[in-house]
Amino acid sequence: MSTTVPQVKTRSGPDSGSHDDLLQVFERQRQTFASSPSPPLDVRLQSLDRLAQAIGENAPALASAISTDFGNRSAHETYLLELVPLQNAIRHAKRHLRRWMRPERRRVAVTSQPGAAWVQYQPLGVVGIVSPWNYPLSLALIPVVDALAAGNRVLLKLPELTPSFSALLQRVLSETFPREEVAAIVGDVEVGERFVRLPLNHLLFTGSTATGRKVLAAAAERLTPVTLELGGKSPVIICPDYDPVRAARDITFAKLATAGQTCIAPDYALAPAARLRAIAAAILAEARRLYPSVAANPDCTSIISDRHVNRLQNAIEEARLGGAEILGGGDVGSGRQMGLSIVLDPPLTCALMRDEIFGPVLPLVPYNTLEDAIALVNGMEKPLALYCLTHERASREAVLGRTVSGGVTVNGALLHQAQDDLPFGGVGPSGIGSYHGRAGFLRFSHARGVYQVRGLNALHFLAPPYGKLARLVIRIFGSRQASDSC
Repeated sequence: MSTTVPQVKTRSGPDSGSHDDLLQVFERQRQTFASSPSPPLDVRLQSLDRLAQAIGENAPALASAISTDFGNRSAHETYLLELVPLQNAIRHAKRHLRRWMRPERRRVAVTSQPGAAWVQYQPLGVVGIVSPWNYPLSLALIPVVDALAAGNRVLLKLPELTPSFSALLQRVLSETFPREEVAAIVGDVEVGERFVRLPLNHLLFTGSTATGRKVLAAAAERLTPVTLELGGKSPVIICPDYDPVRAARDITFAKLATAGQTCIAPDYALAPAARLRAIAAAILAEARRLYPSVAANPDCTSIISDRHVNRLQNAIEEARLGGAEILGGGDVGSGRQMGLSIVLDPPLTCALMRDEIFGPVLPLVPYNTLEDAIALVNGMEKPLALYCLTHERASREAVLGRTVSGGVTVNGALLHQAQDDLPFGGVGPSGIGSYHGRAGFLRFSHARGVYQVRGLNALHFLAPPYGKLARLVIRIFGSRQASDSC
């Protein structure tokens, strides 16, 4: 793939992210939504078609821009982990949108008969999306797919750490949609702070837990509903029956994709103490098979910045000084590409076991019994993802039944996130709410309950002055004691 970024023609200047520009585009979207608050099915499908076509036509340029921003990122990785899931999400929404939009019949209470009840799904209005740098294409646009499917207007804040990509995607979207429907904003942290304080009808933020707390506080000032997709320490529990070589294949690519800079990457692995070194050796062998070399390897993604390289190296050194054994690793090349480091039996108080790692470092923690492994996971904050490797039903049910996480993949990693018919989201410190597919449609919709009187209105007969009929209804549907007290 070419390393140059092809130019994309634009119809209008980009939104600068200044206070006035933000308010202007927000007000324009809000007013346009007020004039047409519930787009019909064909309009929504056309919007999804336009998005799919624009992304398909500009895929090489977008992949090249992402690689430029990272220092290096394989185009194959961008296509497999971002473009394919995004296009699948669009196809899934188009295939099921008619059914999602259909009003849902609900049961009518006996005391309200005759009548009819149903739920009508309405667009919320202007949905704000703050996207992260690590998967800048899919984590920006899959929420856009859900929001457009639900009939909303979208205001998108693109990440400042990927300037080439953000500028390009902004231009692509400005060519594809009028600003009243979808508008992308670029800018620094101050722009982001102004963005999350807009009186949006819903705000979705993807990023760190620390920043998520600030976003939630800012949104609370305007009572803006939020969806927070955060992170945390997603564990892998390798059960005693699982083959070390199979475990290595299940874990290693998931850990090293985008150099471990994935919110649902395996953050640490729990392994039976007796098989700890065998599993470590198998993982290192698998890493060498996937990436025979690291420096200047076009398949090996760079760490996003020197600051993050230093953070990872300092965390590894802290664990080593605390008594952990470090396997693998090696020097970092000029392209900020790092090989996999396995940290055997790290102190549970070190940074690698306290904080989300976001890099090619895998703590491998021994356990004696499966109950010990479950207890260790439950002793930490609830993770965004959990991975259970076992062929035994009892072990699987023990892990699934006694842990809590945003999502789970059994006998693999990452794959639950790629299922369009599964909700994706965190729990507690790893997030609030979920989206993807129908869950995303529901997240960005208001479920309006509707009741229609058919024939007689029961309240006409139960209104004052209260008499025998009211007491009979209370006795039948309440209690004799309540009726006797009336």
